[in-house]
Amino acid sequence: MRFRDTRPAGARIFETRLRVQFADIDLAGIMYFAAYWRYVERAEMDMFADLGFPYASIFDEFDVWMPRVHAVGEYHAPALIDDWLTMRTHVEKVGVASCVWKTVVFNERTGQPGADFTLTIVCMDRSSHKSRPLPSRIREALVAAWGAPA
Repeated sequence: MRFRDTRPAGARIFETRLRVQFADIDLAGIMYFAAYWRYVERAEMDMFADLGFPYASIFDEFDVWMPRVHAVGEYHAPALIDDWLTMRTHVEKVGVASCVWKTVVFNERTGQPGADFTLTIVCMDRSSHKSRPLPSRIREALVAAWGAPA
């Protein structure tokens, strides 16, 4: 499948850089497909930290959870041990109680996107486990990163 850039005009890009380790590869010496998801989670954590909401405190501070309700990965080219990967994450859509972002994994060895991942989260109350609006400060920061009108 060929990579297609869907980044909205004006969207802020958050970058995370990680190196493929031995634990990330399969017997063929290629990065195992499931290992990518740990990298995508790191990129997600870094995005929220850059927005001022580190995962070490965000859930307690706002009394919410933000579970993933939809996750799609598309793989375009293999990454190998010791490859440096740059994850470029951008917000694709912000709703009242949800957000969609995409992380594109660029391989520094090839200069090409090797995979991309789209995640949808919803905001839920930690006590009731029911959907609720994103806290206004978080939503405002996500909308500003999206680069689109609220």
